[in-house]
Amino acid sequence: MLRRATLLAVLSLATVCASAPAAVHTVAAGESLSSIAAADGLTVAALAAANGLPPDAGLLQGTTLQIPAIGAAPAPAPVAPAASAAATPTAAAVAPQPLGAYTVRPGDTLSALAAQTGVSVSQMASANGLDPDGFLVAGTVMKLPAGTPAPAQSSAPAPPARTAAAAPEPTTGSVSAGDIAAVASRNGVDASLASAIAWQESGFSNGVVSSAGARGVMQVLPGTWEWVQANLAKRRLDPSSAIDNVGAGVLYLGSLLRDTGGDQALAAAGYYQGINSVRRIGMLPETRRYVANVMALRGRFGG
Repeated sequence: MLRRATLLAVLSLATVCASAPAAVHTVAAGESLSSIAAADGLTVAALAAANGLPPDAGLLQGTTLQIPAIGAAPAPAPVAPAASAAATPTAAAVAPQPLGAYTVRPGDTLSALAAQTGVSVSQMASANGLDPDGFLVAGTVMKLPAGTPAPAQSSAPAPPARTAAAAPEPTTGSVSAGDIAAVASRNGVDASLASAIAWQESGFSNGVVSSAGARGVMQVLPGTWEWVQANLAKRRLDPSSAIDNVGAGVLYLGSLLRDTGGDQALAAAGYYQGINSVRRIGMLPETRRYVANVMALRGRFGG
């Protein structure tokens, strides 16, 4: 392949050129950081670092990755110039390193992040190999152009010391995709869809509380919890259990799938906006973004 030939040519010149250029690879279906790293003779850590990703990050088909030359040394950190009014440092001496490690949150958009960082949407998209008109997937790690201030990165809010008496209760701890898949399978719900919604809603954390009062892994509202308990649950659900929070969300999602004839996108829209509202006024713009993210995330969880 042309990409491999280019990479081999770069490697053969490694003794001549100390900083060989990186090749670009477009992620194909089924590829992972580990499989791409192995094919190019790299460690997963090196490939992840070159792209501002955590080593265990999932990859979406069509994303572009920078493939660093084997043995290429990382760029040295810039040296701060001595404080002097007369000094006029060169651009190379003061150029800041590219920022990274901004994790996309539910509701983030390229335009909003670009506005916060003071760069154009096209710059933001180009720096991350994204479609300027595409959606952002919650959980993706974004790399920012050099010199831009990082957007405020919020963490999941800690549960209040004493929440309102209504269930479910936000508690510390999280669940895994395997935990969610097990609950979904027991209840006849597509595991990848349930996992995608859980990740989009909370990042699998049971301590998340939304401004609307939704709580836990599946961001279940108290009214929804009571309805599920009264109409769908076959046993008493524990309001402080992360797994039972998943159970309530999965049971509710299952009812939406049955109500929509198995239409996963419409069920996801109903989970976010309310199925009656979707049918009455259609999907709101933010609902369309939510559904697009969920559908994209399904591939990360085997869908």
